[in-house]
Amino acid sequence: MDMTGPDGHPPDPGSWLLDRIDAREHFLTCQIEQTQAEIDTLTTRLSELSEQVEHLRISRKTLISLAEEDPAPTEPLAPPAVPDHPAYQQILTVFGEAGGSLRARDLAMALDLPLTRNDIQNLRAKLKRLVSRGILAETEPGLFTQPRP
Repeated sequence: MDMTGPDGHPPDPGSWLLDRIDAREHFLTCQIEQTQAEIDTLTTRLSELSEQVEHLRISRKTLISLAEEDPAPTEPLAPPAVPDHPAYQQILTVFGEAGGSLRARDLAMALDLPLTRNDIQNLRAKLKRLVSRGILAETEPGLFTQPRP
């Protein structure tokens, strides 16, 4: 290995060592800057996570304090008014016995009504009226059931 400088003379050992020290210092300075950037990123992330945890703690305290408060006395809701016509009582009786969902046609068969289009449409209208009063629920188009308490 040729250790001669550009002028053909051997390099000064002091200059060679200073160059090595400068190169090492530059390398370490770059590492410090990179590490500081990573620390800044992690500090920001740590701050964000701490804020989220604090929000959860506040939410927990709020929910616990609300649960510990005495609820305001509420009057029980009056049951929805069933129309006076006896057909509605028959419909609700069938639903009580069926224990599940029914379509207007199934209800007509259970009530021993004629299965004509007009009779089924009239029955469907009664079912829709019961739905509008909250007595029955229509879980999907044309499928009626009693709501669960």
